[in-house]
Amino acid sequence: MSAQPKLMSDIEGLAHQVDPLSRRGFFLAASAATAAGYTLAAGPVRADAIHTDSAGLTASEAKVKVSDGEMPVYFARPANAPNPPVILVAMEIFGVHEYIKDVTRRLGKLGAFAIAPDYYFRKGVDLTKITDIPQLMPIVNAKPDAELLSDLDATVAWAKSQGGDTSRLGIMGFCRGGRTVWEYAGHNKDVKAGVAFYGSLVDPPAQKSLWPKSPIELAPDMKAPVLGLYGEADQGIPVSQVDTLKGALQAAGKTFEIKVYPGAPHGFHADYRASYRQDAAEDAWNQMIAWFKKYKVLA
Repeated sequence: MSAQPKLMSDIEGLAHQVDPLSRRGFFLAASAATAAGYTLAAGPVRADAIHTDSAGLTASEAKVKVSDGEMPVYFARPANAPNPPVILVAMEIFGVHEYIKDVTRRLGKLGAFAIAPDYYFRKGVDLTKITDIPQLMPIVNAKPDAELLSDLDATVAWAKSQGGDTSRLGIMGFCRGGRTVWEYAGHNKDVKAGVAFYGSLVDPPAQKSLWPKSPIELAPDMKAPVLGLYGEADQGIPVSQVDTLKGALQAAGKTFEIKVYPGAPHGFHADYRASYRQDAAEDAWNQMIAWFKKYKVLA
């Protein structure tokens, strides 16, 4: 019998999480979770997921002109603040669902013009409605890095046209979006700081034509200080890979910080999933705020 192909690191981490029923908290029925705007591809959705209102914010959907069309984005910004700093929110593989929108609003409450671009839009499929990981993966894995980086550049240009202060540009993201943080920090010299939550660090060889350099390979090219937040129990991103990244960044003389949370699995910040670990999630969020303040993205 032939061996099963190894899962990509972000999916490997999701696939080995504990049974959600063994975690504290109730879970929504599939119909309720879908109605609330969450994705079901990541498993059952916690009924006590964090909800952030839009009081004091302008929060909405918009369209951003990209090279071959218009890309949907979700944004949140302080309602009456001129020239807010800009923070890009790089989503997981599950689309711009309610968790990503809520994180965007949380950043808006911190004073940022936060924008979550839906850069998988060209496939014409709503990723938030897909419930099956095998159906989802070919869609997201077909996204070339060159197109991804161009889409993010277009988002930054749009933010500037809307009054955002792109001289205070940050990026943060989760899972595959955490990889995007490392990639964009190696691409755009105008990024002031990035924060990667459990972003994958080693790309599968089969993706080389679409993803020329993994985050570890990009270490010498980093143009912004990046904070990496990882879980010790992440079965898709072993601590040994994180250590390899640290060594590569140190050898290249780059500014960075890595924090590994003992016992935390992949997705420990995802408050809608069974992987959520409140202590690690809250500390990581505070670490992110401090990082963005240190590098003058947030006031």
